[in-house]
Amino acid sequence: MINFMIMRKELEDRLIGFAIMVFKTFENVNKNSTIDYFRQQIVRSASSAALNYGEAQGAESKKDFIHKISIVLKELRETNVNLKILSGIDSFTDKNSLASLLNESQELVAIFFSMIRTAKANEKQNM
Repeated sequence: MINFMIMRKELEDRLIGFAIMVFKTFENVNKNSTIDYFRQQIVRSASSAALNYGEAQGAESKKDFIHKISIVLKELRETNVNLKILSGIDSFTDKNSLASLLNESQELVAIFFSMIRTAKANEKQNM
């Protein structure tokens, strides 16, 4: 039980850290209409992933937990795709920060995909 609580806290901290990295990366980016569009999208979806993970901690049932974690995964995938698109835009100059964000978003997608798969398998076994 204690390991699970530590893992939950570490995962929450990682999502919050990811959202903060996104904010800081895009805070001082040269503004143009294309980059600004993606900046807004990425900031929203990255912060939404962290906020929805907080919601999942208060889930009323296993099914509710799976649903809320699925929303986290959806937001992370959206962030990931937007980062991939933005990485192809030559006017975004901070390629290193973008690569770090992309790497972290891909790792978080993999974690949450695995978490959902495990939770669904456990739910089926308990039926």
